Amino acid sequence: MPVLAPFAGTVVAIARGPDDHVSAGDALVVLEAMKMEHEIPAGVDGVVHSVDVGVGDAVDTGQVLAAVTAGSPQEDRPRADAPTAETSSDELEAVKARHAQTLDAARPNAVAKRREQNKRTARENLDELIDPGSFVEYGPLIFAAQERRRPKEELIERTPADGLVAGTATIDGAPAIVMSYDYTVLAGTQGMRNHLKKDRLFEIAERRRVPVVLFTEGGGGRPGDVDVPHVAGLDVRAFHLFARLSGLVPLIGIASGYCFAGNAALLGCCDVVIATEDSSIGMGGPAMIEGGGLGVFEPVEVGPIDVQDAAGVVDLRVVDEAAAVGAAKRYLSYFTRRPEPLTLGTPDDLRDLIPPNRKRVYDVRTVIDKLLGDVLELRRGFGAGIVTALARAENGRPLGVIANNPTHLGGAIDADAADKAARFMQLCDAFGLPILFLCDTPGFMVGPDAEKTGTVRHFSRLFLTGANLTVPTGTIVLRKGYGLGAQSMAAGGFKAPLFVVAWPTAEFGGMGLEGAVRLGMRRELDAIDDPDERERAYNAAVAAAYERGKGINMAAYFEIDDVIDPADSRRWIATLFDDDRPADWRVRPSKRRPYVDAW
Repeated sequence: MPVLAPFAGTVVAIARGPDDHVSAGDALVVLEAMKMEHEIPAGVDGVVHSVDVGVGDAVDTGQVLAAVTAGSPQEDRPRADAPTAETSSDELEAVKARHAQTLDAARPNAVAKRREQNKRTARENLDELIDPGSFVEYGPLIFAAQERRRPKEELIERTPADGLVAGTATIDGAPAIVMSYDYTVLAGTQGMRNHLKKDRLFEIAERRRVPVVLFTEGGGGRPGDVDVPHVAGLDVRAFHLFARLSGLVPLIGIASGYCFAGNAALLGCCDVVIATEDSSIGMGGPAMIEGGGLGVFEPVEVGPIDVQDAAGVVDLRVVDEAAAVGAAKRYLSYFTRRPEPLTLGTPDDLRDLIPPNRKRVYDVRTVIDKLLGDVLELRRGFGAGIVTALARAENGRPLGVIANNPTHLGGAIDADAADKAARFMQLCDAFGLPILFLCDTPGFMVGPDAEKTGTVRHFSRLFLTGANLTVPTGTIVLRKGYGLGAQSMAAGGFKAPLFVVAWPTAEFGGMGLEGAVRLGMRRELDAIDDPDERERAYNAAVAAAYERGKGINMAAYFEIDDVIDPADSRRWIATLFDDDRPADWRVRPSKRRPYVDAW
């Protein structure tokens, strides 16, 4: 039977000749078409009768290539000129060897140096962060764009992955983008090729709606990448693409060691900044500072942890990299973990948390811990007048908590506390977390010194943010609920939240009651000549104001929804969660907010 050409091409090999025994699948002729070689099989078992073409012949579709007489095939060795099966073993081994060069085991000196600094490698941090076996690395084979300055083999050996280990993985079962600058590679600087890697993964994060965890240790931009033609490199896309993720997916930044310039800029775009005790964070490192004529400083002098924690840059201050990884996983769990009911303490314990003496301070963090579970406080070192924390209700659902701190300025809200609370509201709103306000404030901080901090604008952020929240809110007044400060702890007013309830220790007023009496009754008090009688009149008026401002009276006029037994608080909190839970941030068609403010 004839063997026909299935397409037009050129004969590049004859695999079998006349009288050769063949099986149906044995190749007779090899044709090349469009730069690809195709084996043309015999089609039947038998003996080759003839081969009608030669090497180099051009053939058309349907042209006879050979003829085979059908019969039983016999063992036969292939002709000497028949092509042998090509294997990819050499290429595969080369690929494996090249990948091995990127691993820590291939760089013992670099690893030893990290050990001397009591630090871990980029890959070690990622390995602890992610689920075992889940890492799919992108761009491991790239190297620094410096072939015009250094031999390629040296760059492959000393700049693996161009100093950025990155890819997709799962963290406690939830998908994520994970990446870490590698300080052992050119001080963790931002190379032109690792910028492209970031761009790629940031776009994947946007398309897949998955969180990003970024270890940011490094010195910023890298001027030594001379292979890529550029003048200033200001057209890199990484900062735009990363900032565009804000409000769309959770962004977690981890700073350990030195984090300067471009690395710090990415860190500052994150929803939460986790920093270790040995971190130094700055928008310019020592070289940039010196180059600007601003003095000579050691890296540890630029933005150490004490400075950045107090300044509000750091959300979670931790001991070391291991603790940072743990904090990142815990933070992320509020946005990715399936809720499970919690076992909390008896609600009766809530009744004795607020001292009956209205002037006695107490620890509001204890109230939060007793009321809710799995509490993670953010920005503890900044804005001491307000506590912001992620937590879980009794049903296991996550929520945000904003509480006045009566141990600082009596719970008065200053500019820093206002900024802290407003930004936290944005974070909760972006990812659909209800907000619980625990109110105990005499109001906003006032006075000439306070006004020097721009309080009018800072305080107003609470009203602007609160009025535009898309998530449910609720307020429990623990003790003081005075003036504009109290309204800001209720998303702008006592009718804005789903509920405003008070504990029996609550008291209310349009302003501090003593001040209100002095201002409102000034004429009457001034008319009393006897100082003792004037004081008695003043005290009586204050007592009357307190009686009028009691929670029970507020509830009687329906200015709040109820005065409750503290033990009943969790039942009210449960109303913040709808049974028909709306689609979460991973499947929403658009953002709730354009972005989460960096401040």
